[in-house]
Amino acid sequence: MIFDKRLIKDFDKTIPVIVFILCAIGLFTLYSATKVRGLPFTESFVFKQINWIALGAILLIVVINISYQKFIDISYGLYAINIVLLVLVLIMGRERLGAQRWFTIGNFTLQPSEFIKINFILILANYLGSKKGKLETPAGFVIPMTLLAVPFLLVVIQPDLGTALLLVPIFLSMMFVAGARPKYLLTLIILGLASMPVFWHFLRDYQKQRLTVFLNPNVDPLGAGYTIIQSKIAVGSGGIIGKGWLAGTQNQLNFLPEHHTDFIFSVVGEEWGFIGSAVLLFLFYKLVEKGLRIAETTSDIYGKTLAYGIVTVFTMHIIVNIGMVCGLMPVVGIPLPLVSYGGSSLMMSIVSIGILENIKNKRKVF
Repeated sequence: MIFDKRLIKDFDKTIPVIVFILCAIGLFTLYSATKVRGLPFTESFVFKQINWIALGAILLIVVINISYQKFIDISYGLYAINIVLLVLVLIMGRERLGAQRWFTIGNFTLQPSEFIKINFILILANYLGSKKGKLETPAGFVIPMTLLAVPFLLVVIQPDLGTALLLVPIFLSMMFVAGARPKYLLTLIILGLASMPVFWHFLRDYQKQRLTVFLNPNVDPLGAGYTIIQSKIAVGSGGIIGKGWLAGTQNQLNFLPEHHTDFIFSVVGEEWGFIGSAVLLFLFYKLVEKGLRIAETTSDIYGKTLAYGIVTVFTMHIIVNIGMVCGLMPVVGIPLPLVSYGGSSLMMSIVSIGILENIKNKRKVF
């Protein structure tokens, strides 16, 4: 790979600066969330996350130097590999909390369902880019819906309903940008909503409990509703300025499960209050705004659909994660991008950011 110096001139420094700040906030919050475990630094979650961030920085440089069209060209191969991994994880993956989603590699874990998001975006951008103007009939939906259905079902089986459902808005946004008729997309949405009573019977008991306690956490305050109740207490107790770093009682006394991963925003809310939470939301807003600007100013249909897909997945992650932490949405396994602990999620986010930068540069380096 030959580094193209022209990239320095066109490089939007705002995006990596925001990413760096979000990762730094994540490390400070992760330290606070896991300090009570008393692990040696080299065995701690913070140390592991620093390693993932370092690897992510290398990946970011590599991805920026590769034309996004190259990724689209190999999207079918990447998609196929990811599908194989999703099948294998059901056979030999590690089970945790009733779900089988992870491969264990030494002290690290790999979650294939995180990477299917970007791979699905790439393969759909490939297909939609080649079919521009040919999505005005129901027949144009057959292949895209098949590309959606395969990973959707495999991820649901794990089970990881949150990630599976996240593929749906990605599909709808990219189809709309590619020229699909709104009436067909609206029909799909209506059919999906109408099928929910049937879908309910296929959910596992704990998934049904999560949806039930979302409506009323006090139905099971010491069971399925416990996490939501403790999360709302943590966020609300932060007040305007928060209790201070390492001073959150809900956090330090370990009342809240998974507060280093899916519920890390509750730690931010408790320790840094409304002001700290607002700063974090502003950073996410600027990141999404930059992504939308790249998508809107890109004339190439491949790059446009790809950029909108990436922006959609980031936006949905932020909305769903913060929504569930505040009790506004059901609890699902959706991490907060660049902040929650997790190598797979972090890698997916950073690779996506690199592709966005590459679309902006519009340069085919090799």
